[in-house]
Formats: sequence, structure tokens, C-alpha cells
Amino acid sequence: MVKHTKTKLNKKATIAELSSKFRPLVKDVKHAKDKVHKVVSLLMSEHHDAKCALNYENPLQLLIATMLSAQCTDERVNIVTKTLFKRYSTAADYGEAPIEDIEALVKSTGFFRNKAKNIKKCCISIVTEHHGEVPETLDELHALAGVGRKTANVVLGNVFNIPSVVCDTHVIRLSRLIGLSRNIDATKLEFDLMKIFPREVWTKMNHVMIEHGRKVCVARRPKCDICCIKSICCYGIKHG
Repeated sequence: MVKHTKTKLNKKATIAELSSKFRPLVKDVKHAKDKVHKVVSLLMSEHHDAKCALNYENPLQLLIATMLSAQCTDERVNIVTKTLFKRYSTAADYGEAPIEDIEALVKSTGFFRNKAKNIKKCCISIVTEHHGEVPETLDELHALAGVGRKTANVVLGNVFNIPSVVCDTHVIRLSRLIGLSRNIDATKLEFDLMKIFPREVWTKMNHVMIEHGRKVCVARRPKCDICCIKSICCYGIKHG
């Protein structure tokens, strides 16, 4: 089990910013810091084995898998990519493939025509603009077809080891319930969490919060009775 007792908050978080995130439970910045520290420590300990649920072996595979995961379960994506990755191994392969062939392979992930179009266009750009290699910066990734901040941050954090915050539906829901932020906009929440979470745990906390959201703090009926943070969670204190 990984220890996180020495975790410190990002110093960029101001008293006003921290206090606003935890109303009505927080009266001062020390209380806010203590709460964040406890949330990080308890969730990291509870889900210390949490990791990216998508199967991949290289940056391109994770990029494609994450693009396919939109409005689709990771389990379904892993089934689809098992065949897809055998058929195409390079960005050039996707770029040269008939769009109908890609559509057929990714059809079960939903919105398959749009996903196939973006995958092909994205890979063509990787070949023509990045020498066939997936770029390693947020701006360059975000500029690719079908690649939003969420997808870009997944790739940066998991294959390039660049600390990043990924705000998927689980992270957005948990952040509000726990009292980490009142923002529901993914980009605004991303910057909120970057301010209050220590940089060294950004990537790991993505997986931890997603795992907690899937197993404990489920969308329709949170399991507060078995939640490790129920005593410091805004929702848990009120409903637990």
C-alpha cells in the first residue's frame, strides 16, 4: 500500500479559492487543507490499485481507445480494440484505411461514424504534422480531430508521465458531492482540482476517483454506509 502522509497542497490555492470550494463546511483555509489532505489520503489508500481501465501498449493505442470511450464503457472499448489494434498498428495504417472499414470495427462503441471520421483525420494529422508520433503536449494533442482536453490529459498522464487532471462524469459528480468544487463544467473543474490537489497525485487521483465512483459513490445511489470518506463528504454528512 502506498503511503501519502506527506502530501502537501498546491501553494497556488488561495484562501478565498479554498474556502469557496468547501462551503458550508469550511470556515478557514486550514480546515480546507485538512479536508483535501484527508480526501486524498483516504481515497488513495482505499483504491491504491486503481489504474487506467483501458487496454493499450503505446501512446497511439491509448489515444484511440480514449476517443472510443466517449459515451461507451471501458469494457466495450477493450473488446473492440482487441481486434482494432491487430488490424492497424500505426497512425499511417488508420490514415490509409477506408473509412467504412474503421466504422465497421468500432460500430459497437456508439456514434461510430463520427468516431471513425475523427480517428482517421486525427491519424492523418499525426503522420503529416508529427512524423507519425503522438505529440506530447496538451496544445498539440487538443488540436487533433476528436481530441478534447479529457482525452489529451488521459494520454499525457498515463503514457508520457505528465501530471494531468481528467474530468470525466465520475470526477465531476464526486467533486460536487464531496465538496471539492461547485463547478460542473469539465474545464473549470479541471483547473479547480489542479489548484487544490498536489501535482504529484493528479494522474493517480483520476483513477482513484473513477474507481470510487464506479464501486462506492455510484450515480443513482451512493453507498455512503461503506464509504471511507463519508465523515468529511458534504453529501455523506447530510445523507449518510
